[in-house]
Amino acid sequence: MSGARVLGDWGTTNLRLYRVEGGVVTARQDGPGALCAVPAQVLAERLAVWQAQGPIDDVVLCGMAGARGALVDAGYVACPADRDAWLARPSRTRVGGLDVTVLAGVCAHAEGGVPDVMRGEEAQIFGAMALEGDLAVGRHLIVLPGTHCKWVEVNDGVLQGFRTYPTGELFALLTSQSTLLGPDTPGEGVFEEGFARGLSRSGEALSGALFEARAARLLDARSREWSRGYISGLLIGTEVAAEAGLSASVVLIGDKGIVDLYETALTRATAMVRRIDGEAAALAGLALATGANA
Repeated sequence: MSGARVLGDWGTTNLRLYRVEGGVVTARQDGPGALCAVPAQVLAERLAVWQAQGPIDDVVLCGMAGARGALVDAGYVACPADRDAWLARPSRTRVGGLDVTVLAGVCAHAEGGVPDVMRGEEAQIFGAMALEGDLAVGRHLIVLPGTHCKWVEVNDGVLQGFRTYPTGELFALLTSQSTLLGPDTPGEGVFEEGFARGLSRSGEALSGALFEARAARLLDARSREWSRGYISGLLIGTEVAAEAGLSASVVLIGDKGIVDLYETALTRATAMVRRIDGEAAALAGLALATGANA
């Protein structure tokens, strides 16, 4: 190899591209989610910036780049799935004159035949195992917060199954397109206070508990930010209450802000928490597909 390598984590809402040279990330570009109008054009424009600076040997992407209607349909590998099974099923296309490899997602059917899918989180999981080898041995419950949070059961490096909670998407919808936050008028309380209140009510029926976000603004003079925190705490707390009993310890992989919130909820549920940076895990997982270290 004489040029750079481009690794990319292309999710539902964000594109993160990294130029890697000699095992070191030398540049980064961001962009819109993979289901944007013309994903090939979005990618080509960003690759062109780096092509002008020198040769690029290969491009490897994970995540929603492989979804139907995105860059290329990369399909799924069925659980139970280990690293080799995942890496054996990539799809390929060409963008901007460059060969682009898109890694497969992972799918599963839970008890009762309930279907589930993930794209991108599997790269973070296998990357986390590459970074911290003990995660490839024994049983672990790995949680990846985000738009669609994944709770993944791993045994000796094999993804046995998982469950998805669209908590991030629900939060975005409820705080941007519903009436629960109320009018943009002054009020008291900060996000963290609302979050704590939401956690305290997370054992109740979700649809009924949600309305406090609005009623507290009208009767208790709470701020919109307090209500945003309340909705976040209620949604995350409900999710944690449903899943945290599966294990006394949880591995959290993701960005600091959202991981902080999940750690607060998990600690309240008396779970032991271990954190791994989501970006580092994604890069390590993508590097596995190149046979090199990111």
